[in-house]
Amino acid sequence: MRLLHSLAKIHATFDDPNLVSRAGLVPVMALAQRAGLAALAGEHVRVARRGGVNPQVKVPGIVAGMIGGADSIDDLDLLRHGAMPALFGGIRAPSTLGSFLRSFAWGNVLQLEKVSRLLLGELARRAPLLPGKDVLAFCDIDSQQKRVYGHHKQGAAFGHTKIQGKSLLVRGLNALAATISTPAGAPVIAATRLRGGNAGSARGAASFATGAVRTARATGCTGILVVRADSAFYSAAFTSAVRRAGAFFPVTVQMNPHVRAAIAAIAQDAWTPIRYPRAIWDDQLRAWVSDAEVAEVRYTAFTSKKGQAITARLIVRRVKDLNRQAAQGQDELFPVWRYHAVFTDSPFVLLQAEEQHRDHAVVEQVFADWAGGPLAHLPSGSFPANAAWLACAAIAHNLLRAAGSLASLACAKARGATLRRDLIDVAARIARHGRGEITLHLPEGWHRETEWMNLFEAGCGPPRAQAA
Repeated sequence: MRLLHSLAKIHATFDDPNLVSRAGLVPVMALAQRAGLAALAGEHVRVARRGGVNPQVKVPGIVAGMIGGADSIDDLDLLRHGAMPALFGGIRAPSTLGSFLRSFAWGNVLQLEKVSRLLLGELARRAPLLPGKDVLAFCDIDSQQKRVYGHHKQGAAFGHTKIQGKSLLVRGLNALAATISTPAGAPVIAATRLRGGNAGSARGAASFATGAVRTARATGCTGILVVRADSAFYSAAFTSAVRRAGAFFPVTVQMNPHVRAAIAAIAQDAWTPIRYPRAIWDDQLRAWVSDAEVAEVRYTAFTSKKGQAITARLIVRRVKDLNRQAAQGQDELFPVWRYHAVFTDSPFVLLQAEEQHRDHAVVEQVFADWAGGPLAHLPSGSFPANAAWLACAAIAHNLLRAAGSLASLACAKARGATLRRDLIDVAARIARHGRGEITLHLPEGWHRETEWMNLFEAGCGPPRAQAA
């Protein structure tokens, strides 16, 4: 590809008042309007401090900016250009939105999280989110240490995180998230909670899991619900809370003498060889692993806690430890295995339960989407403001996921960055005609024209009949 004109004959100027650079915000925010985002924010978010007025206008504005690619308060200015004021009302300056976030108290953050939960339930009724949720759904809970650099960030502290397989201390804030997904559906965010950087992953996890299960049920997950978590959440409080909420738990087990003794008691003929259809990267071996063996044994956990012991299944996967000196002629005398155990009360058979727990890594897709989108920064020095920013990021993620599911099957599982590139960041020229009629003229031959029009018809067309 090359330019068809000499550089001296190419000119540029920013002077067209009828252009918008993110026409995809029109159907997405129309979907948010129909789902009641503004009404929910106005009803439930009551900020008493100065600058906290009009949440029904400012919350959708922050969410729209995030969907458009804003990852800081200053970036919210992307909403104020060209013909955007002709398409949207109530657009506020970034300074106004920043003051609004800084006016939040912790109780207001909880109110905004309630708006996120209620909106998710309404989006699930208006868009084909989570197909098959009435049969089987998964709720994945995990935390992320988000690095911050400002010396005046409230709550910032050093906490453990893994970077390229290495455990490091990173100064930041800790974001706890729960996602809901199905075998055929991409994850949406059920709950979020921002914590101090030195918070342990399992702190408050029991009540958080209970709320996430309640949200999943309200979203329409009426079938089997499996709550997955890693070893940081292996505790009697967490597993008991999941059981009381009416869900099943598989939790990665921390290796201790009791677990090792249970693994050692497994007979050699009880191991079942498995081969992964897609190899798995092993952080300890620094290699791709495609072969393993699995087995299970009955196990009683948390026996040291009076009245809290739980008896369930211990599913163990073992991987042969590679001999790094084999290439030098040092063959092994006997195989050496490394073990990965999962404690679960899953109703599924061994191979299904083990495979499903490995899919817990789907929650990392959400963290990756956040890191490449609105959560690239925690933009304020105020802790409640950053917590409100996290809640708005969850709303933006769910709206974008609902938009993708309305556009096409491929877009339903696409990453957030892909959806922004193909559906949101599309330039358009507006034309007024008739009595208040307005037409968006988009680029001819756009490679996602069909998907964009599907989304436009679903968001701006006649309302669809909803199932009872």
